[in-house]
Amino acid sequence: MTDTFPLHLAGLPFALLHRDTHLVIIDKPAGLAVHPGPQTPDSLEDFLPDLAFGNQRLPVISHRLDRDTSGCLIVARHPKAVKRVSQLFEAGQVSKVYWAVLESLPEDDNGTVDAPLHKISSAEAGWRMIIDRRGKRAVTHWQVIDRAARLVEFRPETGRTHQLRVHAASLGHPILGDPVYGAGAGPMRLHARTITLPYDEAAPLAVTAPLPRDWPAQALFSPANGQTAALAQLVEGSPSKGPS
Repeated sequence: MTDTFPLHLAGLPFALLHRDTHLVIIDKPAGLAVHPGPQTPDSLEDFLPDLAFGNQRLPVISHRLDRDTSGCLIVARHPKAVKRVSQLFEAGQVSKVYWAVLESLPEDDNGTVDAPLHKISSAEAGWRMIIDRRGKRAVTHWQVIDRAARLVEFRPETGRTHQLRVHAASLGHPILGDPVYGAGAGPMRLHARTITLPYDEAAPLAVTAPLPRDWPAQALFSPANGQTAALAQLVEGSPSKGPS
């Protein structure tokens, strides 16, 4: 491939971060559901024909991100790729890094949450995940990368539903804008920053998604994000003033 990434294609509400004969990795925007549901009839599945790029078979979405989480998402282009990526996930060989702006910050600079997650539901409140010993093992490593911006990096060992959101809330510091586990004021600020996988063992693939342009300016201008990247985003759009 000779394409320059990220690549914006007409008709697609997201950029391509990587494309080869086996995989497409997109920069999923917050607000776009991965799969359709009762409250999300429009989803990423609607765009799978566009991501086939001439193949007769439709590509397959290889994992999930919450509707309001942005960032790196893998789409496998053929059945062998689907199987290969599934095997890598099952073997724990896919590494994911998330960035988030929190409502507040812990006193410590880093730590690990090792707390099992269990799904509960009720007719009144719907479903949610809670920390419960009946649940499945869930481990998240976290590190504060910019205190002024309340910017935290999460490195999950496991991939449970709502894992980062529940674990952040369990620290007493929910993700900013989380409507279920936090105050829910404004967009949720959780971003799948980097994904790494040894699809080709000789040359592992690592892909990074830029922070969305509407994120707080303190995060965009953070030294952790890089001044050049922040300026480029500001040229394209006007982000909000800060992580209020």
